[in-house]
Amino acid sequence: MNLRLFIDFEGIDKSGKATQASLLRNWLIGRGFRVEVISFPDYTTEIGLAIKAFLDGLKQFSPEVRQLLYAANRWERKNLIESWLTDGRIVIADRYTPSGLAYGYANGLPLDWMICIEKGLPQPDVVIVLDISPETSLKRSKGRVDRYESDLKFLENVRFSYKFLAEKFGWYIVDGERNPLEIFNDVIRIISRYLDIAK
Repeated sequence: MNLRLFIDFEGIDKSGKATQASLLRNWLIGRGFRVEVISFPDYTTEIGLAIKAFLDGLKQFSPEVRQLLYAANRWERKNLIESWLTDGRIVIADRYTPSGLAYGYANGLPLDWMICIEKGLPQPDVVIVLDISPETSLKRSKGRVDRYESDLKFLENVRFSYKFLAEKFGWYIVDGERNPLEIFNDVIRIISRYLDIAK
């Protein structure tokens, strides 16, 4: 079944984005839809490797350079995402442009500038923010943390940014502190609205 729909899962680290993306993919495939899943940052590219080096504490970049790297990493996959959408597939992203806006805003970068460098990329039809506390993020990390994941104050700022931007842009906020299947029930309710519209 063909349906052009772009869904993005967002939230601070360890909020359950990959889990919900996988559950939704299987649920949609079971209903006859063709689905692709993509995750950012994409560490398979040169730009992605530079981002990973920063997160691992091996490189230093200013907030502006980091923002440009993350945006460029998404631009690297623009044609791929567009080809999937043109082919009538549902695309599910584990992080995308909203993540760049939330983390960049938490770093004090101007919202207008950040939006500008993402302009021209395919934009998600549905953004679902899985909301958890920084303490929950750290607990779920089990000691394996990168530069961002270890900074609870910064994660709290990112969480605030997500809530602010969700209100501004009409993103959905879902309580991510619960059991994955409870969360997924909320996800299904949200996505079903878009499937019904498409019928």
